[in-house]
This record gives sequence, C-alpha cells and structure tokens, in this order.
Amino acid sequence: MLIVTSDLDSRSKRIVEYLSEVHGIGINTAFFNVFSDEGRRYLAADWLIDQDAVTERTAVRNKAPWSGDWYANVGDGENRAWEDMRKYGFIAAGYGRFYSGRLEQLSAGDRLYAYQKGIGYVGFGIVKGPAVMAKDHIVDGKPLLGMPLKEPNLGHTPDDKELAEYVVPIEWKRTYPLDGAKTFPGAFANQNIVCRLRDQATLDFLKENFGS
Repeated sequence: MLIVTSDLDSRSKRIVEYLSEVHGIGINTAFFNVFSDEGRRYLAADWLIDQDAVTERTAVRNKAPWSGDWYANVGDGENRAWEDMRKYGFIAAGYGRFYSGRLEQLSAGDRLYAYQKGIGYVGFGIVKGPAVMAKDHIVDGKPLLGMPLKEPNLGHTPDDKELAEYVVPIEWKRTYPLDGAKTFPGAFANQNIVCRLRDQATLDFLKENFGS
C-alpha cells in the first residue's frame, strides 16, 4: 500500500510506521513537495520509511544480514556538485530537514557508496563525522563555503536551519567523475538520500570496481 501526499500529520505517520515496523505490512508514504528559489521551482520526493526496509520486512524470501554498507545519493545539480564533493570530501543534502535530516543516520566509521541518479556509482569512502550545516564545515582549517566551489549555491540560505545544506565529511577511498560512473543492468538504486545497501549483486560489483 502506497500513500502519496505532500504532508502527513504526526498521528498518521505513527500509524504507518506502526503497521510497517510492528506488523510487517507493506505500507509506506511517498512525499512530493515543490520548492521555489530565485524564480526556479523544484519537485522533491522522499519516503517516510526506508523503502528497502519495508521491502525486507514483507519479503517472503530470506536475505543475508546487513553488511553495514550505506548507499547515498549525490544529487549533483543546481545546489551541489559531485566535483566539489570529491575534492573536499563530503556528501550533502538540503532544502528541508526532511531531506538533510536523513544524513543523521550516518556515523563515523560507516562505509558509504555514492550514487548519482540515472548515471551510476561514483564513489566509495568512510564517514569521518556527523552531519553539520554547510557553513560550519571546515576543510583544511578553512570554511567549506569559502572554498572555490564549482557550485557555490551549496551556500544557499546558510543560516536557515530548515533549508540550508548539511554535509557529512567523507574520506574518499576511490571516486570516479560522473562520466566514469560504474553501473550494470539491475544495479541497486533508491531515491532516498541515504539508505542501507543490502543487494548482494550490487555489493559484489562495487567491491570489484572500487577495491573495497
């Protein structure tokens, strides 16, 4: 069962989470929101519950235990650039705590694979610390937003705790430019900002291509 909405009250959210997590019912909520910035409009979408977890709870076949690897969407575009993330060691999300808050699932020491929608996997690294507002992230003793960024709009609404970009520091072990992204037919992909990576075929492929 899929509920599509732009908003859901807290009571309804608890009901959906209860049915999914306690009773293993295949239910989730997809949120679609429109944001405006400097005359441009954006359509953003996300899930209430990690869709991979919903699928796992309702699947009839057994799955291998989670290896601890994480999947993250790069989101290269008008607000952030993969080139900056590679160079300065981070991933980012913003324009709403519903999105940037997903980064708080990550902890220092976590293994993470970065994916660019529609292209493929572009990076593997180790999380070095918790998510912070972009304006507070320091790189080599200097503020990230003071660096020569390819996409300076990473610094949009820097003091707005709800809309600002948040970043997680990453020690990249291996990365590829967008035009060198690695993928294969059937590779795992998910629209969530961050989620657990469980698909064994994808993990085997990534370990082969990223030396991890």
